[in-house]
Amino acid sequence: MTKEIASNNLYSKIAEILKAARQTVVRAVNQTMVYTYYEIGRMIVEGEQQGKERAEYGKQVLKELSKQLTIDFGKGFSVDNLQNMRQFFLTYSIYETTSRKIVLSWSHYLKLMRIENHDERSFYEIECVTNNWSLKELQRQFDTALYERLALSRDKKGIKQLAQ
Repeated sequence: MTKEIASNNLYSKIAEILKAARQTVVRAVNQTMVYTYYEIGRMIVEGEQQGKERAEYGKQVLKELSKQLTIDFGKGFSVDNLQNMRQFFLTYSIYETTSRKIVLSWSHYLKLMRIENHDERSFYEIECVTNNWSLKELQRQFDTALYERLALSRDKKGIKQLAQ
């Protein structure tokens, strides 16, 4: 790096802008993919299952769908993943997802939708967004039963500070 570029911090400023732009692109792609998975789940439930939790022929439909989507769009459309998309829709359709901003990663939602207690799931989702928790941090907080400790504690602020 030349002395002139280094002295006026030009490189640092440009590098900062590029890093921020990359993060914005990654977030936008992630949000689009999660929303797309929600819509795929909705289409499976509403279109193929006529709104029922399961279609009698659902396994076969998902197998064929998985096969064709994988041929046309590559990996990521296994039967298991299509089932996850269906479950994602069923779990989050009680919220008005179109008005609710999708900000977490697909991996976060895969973990969250396995939490059966709606209040507990909402708590962890809010904490992920508020505290910018990685998936690893979400898993750690869940494994240490942060929600239950807070629910049982008289010193809720103290427990929350310990968790952070």
